[in-house]
Amino acid sequence: MTARTFSYHHLHYFLVVTREGSITAAARALGLTQPTVSAQVAELEADLGVALFRRRGGRLSLTAEGRVARDYAAEIFSLGEGLPEALERGLSGAAGRFSVGISDSLPLLTAHTLLGPALDQPPGSLRLVVRVGKMDRLLADLTTRTLDLVLTDEPVGPTARVRAHTHTVAESAVTIFGAASLRAELQGSFPEALDDAPFLLHTENTSLRRGLDGWFSRCGIRPRVAAEVEDVALLQLLGESARGFFAAPSLVESTICARYGVEVVGRARGVVERIYGVTLEPEPDHPAVGRVVAQRRTTS
Repeated sequence: MTARTFSYHHLHYFLVVTREGSITAAARALGLTQPTVSAQVAELEADLGVALFRRRGGRLSLTAEGRVARDYAAEIFSLGEGLPEALERGLSGAAGRFSVGISDSLPLLTAHTLLGPALDQPPGSLRLVVRVGKMDRLLADLTTRTLDLVLTDEPVGPTARVRAHTHTVAESAVTIFGAASLRAELQGSFPEALDDAPFLLHTENTSLRRGLDGWFSRCGIRPRVAAEVEDVALLQLLGESARGFFAAPSLVESTICARYGVEVVGRARGVVERIYGVTLEPEPDHPAVGRVVAQRRTTS
């Protein structure tokens, strides 16, 4: 098969068109005329030998080849955006800077606890940079080495386009918490007493929620769902104000009780919350990363 070449300028114009939704909007965003942008996209299609758009009645939609090209273009320019920071890190010394991504489904108290070994250093010897976000964006930043480590409650799947290495940093049992006033209202023994009790649940896309749903089913518990909350900190604040019982990794049990004034109701037996550290290298050379991924905490 003959290798094809193309201009990165053309690829950039094409990506802007896909983001803006039309040639006209892309031309406005680029500060160019509409015929110029249209010609650049046409040249890219000619260079690649495929149609990237379907044109129907003045409206554009991506072809299957166009969708592939868009994904590659987005990744290429994402790498470019990370170049200045990567150079800055290289010039300033990677060991002094520790950049961590935290999946937005991972409780920040858990992440803070697991970062402890890396942060226990002499003052001024380490500069921590933290980003919280969706996993796909964090993995993209890991690929560009904008991040040294990503902490998440989900392992990276085999279909991910990033050649990442997943390390099990911690395995924790799960504790059920509640305000003292709520706990006093429970009738019977745990966990059966939670049947029809108000519960604050994580959203269904989290591993903890899936584990809890299985536990409820096994125990014959039908909780009364008071709220489903994506933001874990808000969920715990609602628990503090006695809006319902909630679950969290036992790893941070004492911290949650002290911070939110709640009590331990019991353990969700059989539910295990695993936290993973994702890196580009199987043996990270950044000392702070090594300290985090090597701890392998277990709380039963």
